Amino acid sequence: MAMTLPSQAFRVAALYRFARLDTFEALRAPLAAFCCARGIKGTLLLAREGINGTVAGSETAIAALIDHLECIDGLAGLEIKFSSAATMPFHRMKVRLKREIVTMGVDNIDPAAAGTYVAPADWNALISDTGTIVIDTRNAYEVSLGTFKGAVDPATNSFREFPAWVEQHRHELDGRKVAMFCTGGIRCEKATAYVKSLGLEHVFHLKGGILKYLEDVPAEQSLWQGECFVFDERVSVSHGLVEGEAELCRACRHPLAAEDRLSPRYATGVSCPHCFDARSDEDRARYAERQRQVELAQARGYRHIGS
Repeated sequence: MAMTLPSQAFRVAALYRFARLDTFEALRAPLAAFCCARGIKGTLLLAREGINGTVAGSETAIAALIDHLECIDGLAGLEIKFSSAATMPFHRMKVRLKREIVTMGVDNIDPAAAGTYVAPADWNALISDTGTIVIDTRNAYEVSLGTFKGAVDPATNSFREFPAWVEQHRHELDGRKVAMFCTGGIRCEKATAYVKSLGLEHVFHLKGGILKYLEDVPAEQSLWQGECFVFDERVSVSHGLVEGEAELCRACRHPLAAEDRLSPRYATGVSCPHCFDARSDEDRARYAERQRQVELAQARGYRHIGS
């Protein structure tokens, strides 16, 4: 579904594709050069199992990148979610080589054996079924901003912890429909493949992830509650993929909802309820000086790298 971008906006593309790339290392330098030559910024991860990343640039530049990637052997048919940003949401362009494009840490998981895709239009019916257990495969700090009504939060700090959580709760999943979701769909490719490898049969995941759901499903019909964390300077998006109201704590980088910023433990650029007890007075003094430099830079009309 095409999106009409406001004037001067940047187009943001969250993309991935599981594919066997035996010579993925050779793609790094040409891909970085291609992006930098067109003013594209963000991060792309390359591994033997495929590509994953989020990038932003002009509409023309992003269209050229997508065409370029689709012509690379194995990458045709990219899974892409488009959105927009009023300002460039990334500081630089990075193309990194990784062992996995999404790190689960479990060997021999075949994403091709993932669960059944469920379109956003059909998702509400599935998760409203009393026989369905709905699992948010994202990390706890992401879930803190928003999730689907009735979803289980495994309270993981990284995706590596997800398999252990599944093992501990396996008895709760037997005999039920298991519906999983994540931001853009990539984590669920592996999460559902892993759960199916344990012998569970009725495993589903949201096609295109939360981002596609928020794009396609009208707010008045939505079962999504809150905002969706994104890994760039927008911090979060809401229905219609408009930029949300969340901010990052610049001390610990935990996303902060409006109620977090009302806490007496919150100080812009210095502390928040999630990190106050974990930081010393000396730490906060350093952060306060950094924040002062950020504000001075803004007053002079340029962007401080620590902002």
